[in-house]
Order: sequence, then C-alpha cells, then structure tokens
Amino acid sequence: MSNQEMKDKLFERMKRYCEIDTTSDPESKTYPSTDSQKKLAKLLLSELKKMGVKNCFIDKYSYVIAKIDRNCDDKEKIAFIAHMDTAPSYSGKNVKPKIHKNYRGGKIVIGRSPDGKEIYLDEKNCPQLKDHIGNDIVTASGNSLLGADDKAGLSILMTFAQYLINHPEIKHPDIRLLFTPDEEIGKGVDKLDLKELDADFGYTLDGDLKGNIENETFNADSVSIEVFGKSVHPGTAKNQMANSVRILSEIISSWPANMLPETTEGYDGFIMFDEIKGDISYAKASGIVREHSLKKLKYMEELLQKIIEEKKKQHPIANIKYEFKEQYRNMKEIIDKHPEVMKRLIKAVRDAGLEPEIKPVRGGTDGSRLSFMGLPTPNIFTGGYNYHGPYEWISLDSMEKAFEVVLNIARQKSEVRGQKSDK
Repeated sequence: MSNQEMKDKLFERMKRYCEIDTTSDPESKTYPSTDSQKKLAKLLLSELKKMGVKNCFIDKYSYVIAKIDRNCDDKEKIAFIAHMDTAPSYSGKNVKPKIHKNYRGGKIVIGRSPDGKEIYLDEKNCPQLKDHIGNDIVTASGNSLLGADDKAGLSILMTFAQYLINHPEIKHPDIRLLFTPDEEIGKGVDKLDLKELDADFGYTLDGDLKGNIENETFNADSVSIEVFGKSVHPGTAKNQMANSVRILSEIISSWPANMLPETTEGYDGFIMFDEIKGDISYAKASGIVREHSLKKLKYMEELLQKIIEEKKKQHPIANIKYEFKEQYRNMKEIIDKHPEVMKRLIKAVRDAGLEPEIKPVRGGTDGSRLSFMGLPTPNIFTGGYNYHGPYEWISLDSMEKAFEVVLNIARQKSEVRGQKSDK
C-alpha cells in the first residue's frame, strides 16, 4: 500500500467518525455521559467484526474492546487506547472535515465564525505549520471543532487492526484495542475492568505533533467556590448587602496573572476557572488546578485558599465555601518504574524515521489513570494541533507516521517483562 493510499484510508475513517457528534457532558449523571457516544461505539464494533476481528465487544458502559490473538511465541499483551468523545468546550455538531492538500505555506482558510469573521491558520498564528510543508492538512469548516482529538487515534488504531488482519505474515503478540468514552471530562476509565482488558502495558494514541511522545502529565485537581450572599434592595444596601457575584469576581481576579493557562507553558502550572454562574444571593465558580509537581500543585491550592480567607474577612456577611477534588496524578511516577515500555516506544518512533521528542503533557490522558491502576501507559502523537476549538487541524502525513509507530511497537521483540520470544 502506498503512502497516499494509507492517508486516504485514514482520512476516510476519521471523516466518518468526526461527523458523529460525540461531545461529552460534565453535568451528566449517566455513563457514558451522552448517548451519541454509544452510536460511535456501535459503529466501531460493527467495523471490527466486518474486518474479521473475532473477539470484540461493547460492555455495559460502552467500552469497546477488541482482542487480536498472537501469532508467535511472544506472550506479551499490548493495549492500544483511544477515546470516542470530543471536548464540551466547543461545538461538535455538524462537523464537516475538509482536506487542504499539499500545504505550501501561507493561509489555510477554515471557514467563518458565527459573527462572520474569517477563521484561518497561518504560520503567524500557528508557527507549527512551517514544519508541515507538503503535508495534507485536515480541518473542520469553521463552526465546530474537528474532533481529531481523538478520532484520529480511533482511525489509526482501526486501520492498524485491519492491517494486521490483512497481513497474517506479520508476527505480533496479543493485541488489545480499547476505545473509551468520556475521556475529555476526566471519566474515561471510571468503569473499566482491567481484568477484562487483560493487558500488560499500553499506549494511548492521544497526542499532538509528529514525533512527540509523552510519559508524564499534570497532577490534576478540580476546584469549586461557592459564595452565599445576602440580597437586599440596593437603595438600602449599605452594610447590609453581600453581592455574591462581586465577591466571587474579586476572588477570581485576585489570582496571579502569571499562573493562568494563557500565560504559562512547558512545566508551568496554572489554575483556570472555566465556569461561573449566579446572582446576588448565590454564585458558584468551578475550575481546574494543574501542575506537573505535586508539591507545586499543593502550593497553588494553598495560595488560592489564602485569597479566599482574606475575602472572608473583607466580606463577613457572606458565607464562602470551597473544595478541591483529586482528578488524576502524574503518570511519570509509574512509567519510570517500567522503563522498557518507553524504550519500546522510543525505538518504534526512530524506526519510523523520526527523532522522538519526549515532553510533558499539558493535560491528561486515559494513560494517567490507567498507569496508577496498574497498566503503565505513555502517550503517542497522532499529528494534530489546536485541539478543542475551530482552529484544530491534523496532518494526514503525521497520522500515517503514527500508524507506522504502532505497527513497529507490535512487531518488536518482547523486552518489557524480560521474556524471550522468536518472531
């Protein structure tokens, strides 16, 4: 199969998956959080069965699991994971993927925003594009996200499964594919039965630019702040009113500007408030706390607590409550105890003709939770960028390289558990 034929197959799959709205809902009490994810799960299962994967199923929580038996003496069990949902931060409805072939630099026009402004990419607002000259670039059409996070991962792994079925001469150990719901709202493996998956280690296909691999994530907590105020007539409000909206705004605006997502990069941590609602008598804000160092995460939380305690003194009429909840922890702590998992990945990337760049995830993946559950799971690039909004794009050429990396991992001689194998 030529590179162009492979890119065509990857795009065909991704387009089909992206056109299904699978936005997850953080307010939902169901699992998965939206029924649309079940629709995609059923489609994936149908395609797996049609391609000849005999052992595949959807469990009651909509996890799609496929098992491809080994055809050699290697007794390892390797899992590859991608998620089905897209982020609720931007619309996932009516996604219309389109290809911008053979990018030659300059402007890529995506579409127009609801207020009529042109949405476009160029090397000024996205310098990473300069490394993709000659690539086929995929975007949405302006009024939605693309959904390459993580439908590119789904497409790569489904194409990988088809390739193994069509090429039985390729020797490989037991392969497990896992497609999860609700990763974007931090619940991707809440209901997963690891015994059912039955793997020794795994890799998520949920990264960004080609060559990038990740063995560490943020430590992550959520934060909520509630202000119970006192509403009285504004004409007689002196020393009587406690305006919840204003008090909550004071707390948020007191957070240091150099500890926000829009002012940080690399290993810098931040607190982001992503929702605020209320009125004079009651207001609530929710947000996230992120740091690669657990010690620094706790420092930021203590700093926010000090701000809140000071506002309590300034506004004695109001009742202010706050809470931090653990979401996930930095997977590096676990992956470092299993160095062969990363060695295998690094070799696979190099064998694909790329020099791996190991970097921290400024976020989390299913691999964060899976690693602490006992399945060390670093992250592999898929080739995209600017996720969670209308400027999202992905390179089909990079997707083809990610497919090659996955195939290289499957073909490598067993090293992770000290086993000997003949392939």
